[in-house]
Amino acid sequence: MKLAKPAADAENISYHERAGEHALQRLKFSAYEMTLDGLEAKKLQVNGLSRGMLQEEIARALEIVLALDGITLGITQRQRVIEDIEYEVTGFGPIQPFLDDPTVDDIIVNGHRTIYVERNGELETAPSSFRDDAHLMNVIQRIVSPVGRRVDEASPYVDARLPDGSRVNVIIPPVALDGPMLSIRKFREQPFRAKELVRMEALNREMLSYLASAVRSRLNILICGGTGSGKTTLLNVLSSFIAPKERVVTIEDTAEIRLQQKHVVRLETRPRSPDNPETEITARDLMRNVLRMRPDRIILGEVRGSEAIDMLQAMGTGHHGSMATIHANNARDALDRVELLIGLGEMRAESRTLRRYIANTIQVIVHVKRLGGRRCVHSITEVTGLEGDAYTLHDLFRFVEDGTQPEAGRFEQVTSASHFASRLRAADIKDL
Repeated sequence: MKLAKPAADAENISYHERAGEHALQRLKFSAYEMTLDGLEAKKLQVNGLSRGMLQEEIARALEIVLALDGITLGITQRQRVIEDIEYEVTGFGPIQPFLDDPTVDDIIVNGHRTIYVERNGELETAPSSFRDDAHLMNVIQRIVSPVGRRVDEASPYVDARLPDGSRVNVIIPPVALDGPMLSIRKFREQPFRAKELVRMEALNREMLSYLASAVRSRLNILICGGTGSGKTTLLNVLSSFIAPKERVVTIEDTAEIRLQQKHVVRLETRPRSPDNPETEITARDLMRNVLRMRPDRIILGEVRGSEAIDMLQAMGTGHHGSMATIHANNARDALDRVELLIGLGEMRAESRTLRRYIANTIQVIVHVKRLGGRRCVHSITEVTGLEGDAYTLHDLFRFVEDGTQPEAGRFEQVTSASHFASRLRAADIKDL
């Protein structure tokens, strides 16, 4: 593990110059293995030890290794080595400090040598690394195994999640040519609240008031945007306006939605096993089953396949107020993508008939966008029907970029005349 050099620690600098990174990695690995051997010999369980007791065990093992190798470490460097070994014993090795750091949003591992972290929308190289590909693969297996996922040559890529809900993607050789790749999208310990998004200027109070009223009045909402634009974050916030008495069912590939209601049923798809393809459970399978579970609303984490057909059927036949996200660049693109995904299924209809069906079902489209390090609601649009063969869209709010900087601009209310005004008035929210 490569560590940043403390400027005032002469011994630490001397050690780096003399032994180098490879020796430091070897020292840590030797102390790590000796710590595990010592715990096993004493029949001690890691989970049963306090942090102080565990660090004492690590310190004893480190002293033995240092004595055998004839190496002297400074106080600062010694403590850092002990902490790194602790992360290896109790967590996920070199990436554990970044998982614990609330200022880090993303962790990206490009092979065992390079780790990047994202803070405030900016990627920076982390002062850490894995020992080798085997070390990285060991950490990857510790991540995916508890959630019933597997990754090997037969299944070289996988989506998983950490215990805190953070999203994990892994891809390994032979598909990844430069070694195992690991990407982690962190989730906050406490979900964002509506007022926080206003304070962060992700949207303004008028936009939030409209969206809250749209949820309460059971309009069907589709959130679109690119990767990492904040679709799931906004979905979580909007779900807070669902009445507590309603029964909500969520469907996701990797469980990320954290609803704040008590009556929530969370469902997750299951990927196909190379040994038994029949074990696969798709979002469409779950959508069909959910309709038998008496939900008041259905929340689909992401529409990405033929489940779009079942989503529209649910939204249009008794499950009003359902929500979903989709990858798209704007409101019109989102509708075109829904149309495309429906075409992947067995539903066959004339283009105009299909578009009328979509326009009558999806009522509000919220486009979120990432602008540099800022994520914001870029537009709120109502779907009001068809004119000829084209969707008629009614923009209510938009973010106007001024072009000076990626994040610069202002929110603008295009019009206050909503197509669903009567429904919104009945559910108007004054106190946000």
